[in-house]
Amino acid sequence: MSEMKISIAEMRERYMRLYSGAINDVLRFDYKMHSTCLPTDYVQLHPGMKICGVAFTIKGAPDVTTDGEFELRAQMLEALHEDSVVMWDCTGDKVTAQWGEVMTMAAKRNGCRGAVVNGIRDTEAILPQDFQICHRYKSNAGMLGCFRMYHYQKPILMGEVMVNPGDFVFGDIDGIICIPMDIAYDVLVKAEKILDKEDEIKDMVNSGMKPTEVVANGGYF
Repeated sequence: MSEMKISIAEMRERYMRLYSGAINDVLRFDYKMHSTCLPTDYVQLHPGMKICGVAFTIKGAPDVTTDGEFELRAQMLEALHEDSVVMWDCTGDKVTAQWGEVMTMAAKRNGCRGAVVNGIRDTEAILPQDFQICHRYKSNAGMLGCFRMYHYQKPILMGEVMVNPGDFVFGDIDGIICIPMDIAYDVLVKAEKILDKEDEIKDMVNSGMKPTEVVANGGYF
C-alpha cells in the first residue's frame, strides 16, 4: 500500500462514482484483459447499491467434518481489514449459506465493505445492517457439518477469474469485476475519462445529431 498513488479510501470513493461497464471497457481495450468479470448469476442483496473495496479471499467447499471449523471462522473474521470485500470461492456449492447475520455484524466492526458469496441466510436480519452482499441464493442451511472453510487470503478462482488477496473489487447492478491492484489506480483514471467522454456524446445525441454524425465527431455507441 505504501507505493500507491492515492489511499484506498480515496480510490474507493472515486470508484464508487463509476459503473462496471466503463471499468470493463478499460480492462478489455487498454489492457487486453477479457477475463475479469465474475459469473453473472451473483445478485445484489440491496438492488442499486455498489460493492467496492480490497479483496479478502476465502476458499471452502461442501464438507461434513467439523473439527476446528468455528475457530478458523473466528480467525478469519478477526483478520478482515478496513475497506475489505470478502470473496468466497465456494467450490460450486448450491445448498449451504456461508454468510449470515452475526458474521455481517463482526465484518462491519472491522470496516469490511461487503461480501461476494454463494449462499446467505438470516436475510431479514442482514438487510437493516446496510451491508452489501452479492449472492447466488438464499438458504436456511448453516455451514457447520455441511460446508467448511479451508483457508483464506490465498488466490482463489471464481468462474474464469483468478482473484488474489489485495485485488480491487467493484460491483454494481451489471455485475462484479476484479481489477489487479497494481493497475487499479490507472484503470480508475482511464474510466473517469470515459465518463467525461460519454457526457460529450450524450450532449451530441441530445442536440439532435444523427448517429453517423456523432461517430464522425469522435463519439461512439
